[in-house]
Amino acid sequence: MADHSGWRLGIASAPIHHGEILQGVFPHEGGLTRGLVTLPCTIYKTHATFMPAPGAELTVSPAWKTKALRAAELTIAAISPDGEHPVGGHLDLSGDVPLCRGFGSSTSDVLATIWAVKDAFVSALAPEDVARLAVQAELASDSLMFEETSVLFAQRDGEVIEDFGYRMPPVRVLGFGSRPQNSGQGVDTLAFPPASYGTDETRSFAELQAMLRDAIQTKDAALLGAVATASTEINQRHLPIPDLDRIRWIVREVGALGVQAAHSGDIAGILFDRDDRDVEARTEHAKDLLHSTGIHEQWIFTTGD
Repeated sequence: MADHSGWRLGIASAPIHHGEILQGVFPHEGGLTRGLVTLPCTIYKTHATFMPAPGAELTVSPAWKTKALRAAELTIAAISPDGEHPVGGHLDLSGDVPLCRGFGSSTSDVLATIWAVKDAFVSALAPEDVARLAVQAELASDSLMFEETSVLFAQRDGEVIEDFGYRMPPVRVLGFGSRPQNSGQGVDTLAFPPASYGTDETRSFAELQAMLRDAIQTKDAALLGAVATASTEINQRHLPIPDLDRIRWIVREVGALGVQAAHSGDIAGILFDRDDRDVEARTEHAKDLLHSTGIHEQWIFTTGD
């Protein structure tokens, strides 16, 4: 890495997620480990550029993106074979990901950074290595680095609890701000305390893990919706969604698959079968019913495209 001829401007973009399909505690290596399965989302991205420079100085813009700066430091250290020649540079981040909502903005920043640094030095990093660096940079990370498969991810350990082997079955999502009285204010995800689950909930998570495995491996979108709804209902005791009973009624009324939520955020989504010939009409009906409930902040995206 001391040979400057191998350096270039590193460029990368990272996705976001839309909260969780499943989050809880799961059997792992003889104990219980916190884990989650995120719902991929396409409506926002984070873009990063990194220009290496000789010397130890490393800067970031905007300056408050300290987790991304830490991710750059860790990535340089991980891919540098020669610690006698310090490398710094400048990291620039841009994008429009809303903060403190449950979109995974912090992980998106960190992931874009790691990939941009990797690109600058034309180095390879496996998703498992990226996950380890991300958790070191932000203490808890989402699983956005696993792009080709769905994983149950230990967000505080940077480890895969289970690789389900395939991407999720495609669904259309009618997303919305789940707390209309505080719409746009979000939740401080870092300050939000980890949930404490009871014995019955712990048992339910193991069952939901098995259901999700079946849903992904058989491409069963309806079963995916059932898992998401059950996880949302368990989360209701820890971060309640106002009018969840009404939202569940809307799901039934329009023939949707279920409801999912950010377990440490204020966004949620109604899930539909992407390939249903009536999906447009069902979505429009649900939009109207959400409006009648006082939920006006809405958006639509499709996974698997």
